[in-house]
Amino acid sequence: MDIMRVASQGDESWDDDALLERMKADDAEAFRILVERHVDRAYALALRILRNAADAEDVAQEALVKAWTHRSAWQAGKARFSTWLYRVVVNRCIDLQRMPRSAWIEEVAEPADPGADAVTTIHRREVFERLEDALDHMPAQQRAALTLAYFDDLGNAAIAEILGTTVPAVESLLKRGRQGLRTRLKRSERDVRQALVT
Repeated sequence: MDIMRVASQGDESWDDDALLERMKADDAEAFRILVERHVDRAYALALRILRNAADAEDVAQEALVKAWTHRSAWQAGKARFSTWLYRVVVNRCIDLQRMPRSAWIEEVAEPADPGADAVTTIHRREVFERLEDALDHMPAQQRAALTLAYFDDLGNAAIAEILGTTVPAVESLLKRGRQGLRTRLKRSERDVRQALVT
């Protein structure tokens, strides 16, 4: 079953813990509902970290399949399912980033904005390429922390739980990450800010 292609009719009457309890009894329907509920966010997180659609899809699928294969070990109340899922996705993305770049499938180019003129599109693409290049040169943990903070709008406590670390460690990762980005983007900081707000 390709879990990225599951129909989008979720059953909102069951919370995640109840679905996980049903999964312990080998309830495939409960798994289907859980996948529908979380696959888009898992994929989006992986895509923001990896910037490769094929790899992001693989990571999201692996993480959700892991939820099924480890269903009997789930302990309700120990952690929220979404936190566990984010942790699995982030860790797998970090593992992939540590591999030699040549081991990855060629990255998919970002689609152009249909509403922008050619000059704006080219300029914006150049700016985003500089930003992505700067992120690529950051340590994997810093990149993951920045992604969770700025793209997923998570607080430091949630990020710490996902990364399996402490809040002060997350604060340090974010501080060093922002400093690293600032240093790398010093010459083009104004262009990056403009591209992000337009």
